[in-house]
Formats: sequence, C-alpha cells, structure tokens
Amino acid sequence: QVQLVESGGGLVQAGGSLRLSCVVSGHTFSGYGMGWFRQAPGKEREFVAAISRSGGSTKYADSVKGRFTISRDNAKNTGYLQMNSLKPEDTAVYYCAADRTLLATDLYEYDYWGQGTQVTVSS
Repeated sequence: QVQLVESGGGLVQAGGSLRLSCVVSGHTFSGYGMGWFRQAPGKEREFVAAISRSGGSTKYADSVKGRFTISRDNAKNTGYLQMNSLKPEDTAVYYCAADRTLLATDLYEYDYWGQGTQVTVSS
C-alpha cells in the first residue's frame, strides 16, 4: 500500500517562506513522478508543481513560478515544496501526489495522495 504523508504547513506572514515535505512509503519512490496540488476553501483543487522521477524536469503553475521550487530526494523517499514570497492567496490545503505519468498537471492522472497540510498566509 502506497502512502504519502505531508508535513511542514503552518501559519506565516506574507512574504515569508515554508518548506513542505512529503514522505512516501510502500513503493519504489524513484519509479513515480510527484506533484503538489492545493485547494482553498470553496475552490477546486489546483495544480501547483510537478517533478519527474529523476528530478531532472519540473513544471509549475504560472501563479507560483519563480516563488516555489519543487525537489525530491529519492534516497530519502521524500519530496519537497519550497515556498518563498508567500502571498495570502497561497492559503490552502496542500497535497502531494504520486503517479507514473511524466509531469502530469491533471489531478486525475495521479494514483496516490497524501492527507494534506494546511498553509495559511496572513496579510
């Protein structure tokens, strides 16, 4: 059974930074691409960033490009989302997900999901 567990969320002031982590167990981590999505209250879950199996390729939503960085450490079975210059509109529950499709941006492409971690950015 594949499991993903996020951590690192919290409350931060606008302009601040957070780093989210996603620990994956139950399968060979390097065999899956990883994505981060977020869902704000009353809104649909949206794509944030994706990274290939090796970590050599990444993709970002326009809204976070230049501020967020996705990375992974296959030796630690862990993915990361470094979030800088946070804005109040970044407030959401952030989810990591795993799939076999290269750099998928559609949430329906992802097979496995974590439980989410809350990020709140105050103005």
